[in-house]
Amino acid sequence: MPPNTTASSGQKPGKSGRKKGRRARLILIVLVLALIGGVAYGGYWGVSTVRASFPQTKGSLTLEGLSGPVDVKRDGYGIPQIYASSDTDLFMAQGYVQAQDRFYEMDVRRHMTSGRLSEMFGKGQVKNDEFLRTLGWDRVAKKEYDTKLSASTKKYLRAYAKGVNAYLKGKDGKDISLEYAALGFTNDYKPQEWTPVDSVAWLKAMAWDLRGNMQEEIDRSLMTSRLGPKQIADLYPEYPYGRNKTITQEGAYDSVTQSYVQNGSTTTGGTGQSTAGTGLAGDTTAPGGLQSQLSKLYDVLDDVPTAVGVNGNGIGSNSWVVSGGRTITGKPLLANDPHLSASLPSVWYQMGLHCTAVSSKCPYDVSGYTFAGMPGVIIGHNQNIAWGMTNSGVDVTDLYLEKITGNGYQYDGKVLPFTTRKETIKIAGGGSRTIVVRTTNNGPLLSDRDDELVKVGKKATVDAAAPDRGDGYAIALRWTALDPGTSMDAVFRIDKASGWDEFRKAAQSFEVPSQNLVYADGKGPKGHIGYQLPGKIPIRPKGDDGSLPSPGWDPKYSWTGNYIKPSELPYEFDPKRGYIVTANQAVVDKDKYPYTLTTDWGYGARSQRITDLIKTKTDGGGKISTDDMRQMQLDNSSEIASKIVPKLLKLDVADKNVREAQKLLEGWDYTQDADSAAAAYFNAVWRNILKLAFGNKLPKELRVKGQCLYVDPVDTTGPADDDRKVLECGQRDADQAQPDGGDRWFEVVRKIIDDEHNDWWKAPKTRLDKAIDTRDELFVRAMKDARWELTAKLGKDLDTWSWGRLHRLFLKNQTLGTEGPAFLKYMLNRGPWKLSGGEATVNATGWNAAGGYGVVWVPSMRMVVNLDDLDKSKWINLSGASGHAYSAHYTDQTDKWAKGELLPWAFSPKAVEKSTSDTLVLKP
Repeated sequence: MPPNTTASSGQKPGKSGRKKGRRARLILIVLVLALIGGVAYGGYWGVSTVRASFPQTKGSLTLEGLSGPVDVKRDGYGIPQIYASSDTDLFMAQGYVQAQDRFYEMDVRRHMTSGRLSEMFGKGQVKNDEFLRTLGWDRVAKKEYDTKLSASTKKYLRAYAKGVNAYLKGKDGKDISLEYAALGFTNDYKPQEWTPVDSVAWLKAMAWDLRGNMQEEIDRSLMTSRLGPKQIADLYPEYPYGRNKTITQEGAYDSVTQSYVQNGSTTTGGTGQSTAGTGLAGDTTAPGGLQSQLSKLYDVLDDVPTAVGVNGNGIGSNSWVVSGGRTITGKPLLANDPHLSASLPSVWYQMGLHCTAVSSKCPYDVSGYTFAGMPGVIIGHNQNIAWGMTNSGVDVTDLYLEKITGNGYQYDGKVLPFTTRKETIKIAGGGSRTIVVRTTNNGPLLSDRDDELVKVGKKATVDAAAPDRGDGYAIALRWTALDPGTSMDAVFRIDKASGWDEFRKAAQSFEVPSQNLVYADGKGPKGHIGYQLPGKIPIRPKGDDGSLPSPGWDPKYSWTGNYIKPSELPYEFDPKRGYIVTANQAVVDKDKYPYTLTTDWGYGARSQRITDLIKTKTDGGGKISTDDMRQMQLDNSSEIASKIVPKLLKLDVADKNVREAQKLLEGWDYTQDADSAAAAYFNAVWRNILKLAFGNKLPKELRVKGQCLYVDPVDTTGPADDDRKVLECGQRDADQAQPDGGDRWFEVVRKIIDDEHNDWWKAPKTRLDKAIDTRDELFVRAMKDARWELTAKLGKDLDTWSWGRLHRLFLKNQTLGTEGPAFLKYMLNRGPWKLSGGEATVNATGWNAAGGYGVVWVPSMRMVVNLDDLDKSKWINLSGASGHAYSAHYTDQTDKWAKGELLPWAFSPKAVEKSTSDTLVLKP
């Protein structure tokens, strides 16, 4: 029972609630029958577990440590707004409330960030823990807490932890969540107290999933086993600066040197999309060498549990802000929808944090989205300003090959000793495993976590200047997030910022991950809008663009130890055009900025579409409304379809069944609605174009696991005889393979689409089909293959086809919902939902063209902030406020999210009071 409860908890269920309750009881009874075979005990266990873990949301209870009463007001969706008279009470209450709704999720996250998943889930997680211990996120977080964070931030973190622990006091696992009850049948795990470092470490997991171009660095290197430099360059074209606008167009940076001024000249090679690089992998072509080594590294990375994204792939987001001169209200409107992997519960947690009287002692009046386990608000608005975030894609990671000699590694002609530490991993059910983590001056050795990484390092081909390979090369990781930082300070500073200058100053503390920050306020006649790129971004040695792995033994490839100064980072404020769009496109023009930020921007398909929608609405004098912003978030238009469909319609197709499908594309407006048969067929054609033109030519390390092809041996100089071809099977999970069909592939195809005889359009003959020599022949084959693929998936009758039948979202509990027994998955998971949208559209319901059509990542939330009247702002979450599987708020927002609807977002005390369904008073 909660301590000192003075009133009963929870909402009274209506008719639908009673039905859900009956269903929960029946399923839980089945679960326990299956587990222990006891009918009577099973029924008791099911009912009591569901009821025990639901939070108290009404009445009052006592929390030791509060200095005054705190009101927790929840609306009809269970979203809490907290009111307290002191800042420490506010964050203590936040900890308590988040633990009420999401503690199991919080507990799993802290075990992930600290490399302790084996303590909860057993020996199957040991490999993950080994890798995470090697990265040492929790160790870095502790250093941040001890040495970097401000006194006020540490005070808030302690208060938050105190609130979480007040919730845990006196509770067994079954009192906290259904998942703990299920775990109780396999091990004796018991939740431990929360610490401030647990909250800080979560920022490391966030940074890992938003870490920049490490995946591209690996992929380009893997491609060298089958493709030459020119072919690889074809697959990584330069960002289309002339067509897709950068984020900053009228922007600036405050601190300049003479080299900036000289006709935009650059000091480190600019921000071009170079793929030649100067890293070692460019010289590595031998089969089974660095390619195999990096493939093994990829396997390790791919197994690391996803925190907020898809292990670095497909991470995107949209945010844009429109000035008051272009809006109906006369004040700015700000929209944001981060694209992250679909999870249950959603990675985001909505809430408001309000000081009853805002003052220097209690300065918070803020509402928005945060993470369960972290105090403060990450994205949202306060009483003065609003802000949104998208991933900048700035490159803050580099891989290094290391030459190991004895108990050290070579650097600058000398052998330096490793820095080492031992890590002991405890395993649920008994036992432990101890590992040694070795670190070079370039970072921890990731290759130590897999014996094969060292063995295949013997085959890595390097240039003549490299040291003798000896026992092979290891791989180290240099990453800004492995140094203690101040990002947690930035959260609280942004939450209380009152204007642009304070916002920019607060952003200076946001070191990792580097994000695009958009800004708006309602001050003055029309308000203000702005953009700031924050982050701890390394200045690499001249000539090194970070696009390929580098030789760790050569000092000229080491990071200089210098980082771009905050005053030198790009920003914009009130640009004349009246809007700012960030959707992972290039931040700056390559010729207008002195530092290399990355060689791997997103290619701007979404950002340019948003820009075009804004201009279409307003260039003729029209004004944008809050609902216009919502409609833009739902735009399903496919850019690549507009380029390919006209050519498909001109083709003469002999097969009448394929012609029937071809006619679906006649008159199609390229909009990928869930009920569109044309969208289903086009995306199937696109998938098969990519497979025939590119996918089948990629090395096995990049192709889908289990998809096998007969290919020419690597050591051949021309096409091999059929009897000499070898069978190679793909090695990647379907949602991580290439070609994934994103806007990089849009650009690849755009560049060759009018070259009908380009070599990429050629494909060898198969047992069923003749060789392909031209674009049109490949397009006809793709149309045929797509027709029969969809016939198998959706049936012969084209009238029954729809994009939504292929493009479905399943929400899965990230632990027992993916690894548990089938009946437990049924209890914890939800879906499917048939979705509109697609890859690289504004409504970015991402899918991987190499692997299939299922939804991989989504707009994880959507919001539109109205700076004229904050109470007219709108928001929605992917799932719901609660992490309890049979709570009414588990997925109560998902249907509306799937339809593109937004919920009212109350902010003022009057609006919050009007929307309140339940009030809980926390008393000292």
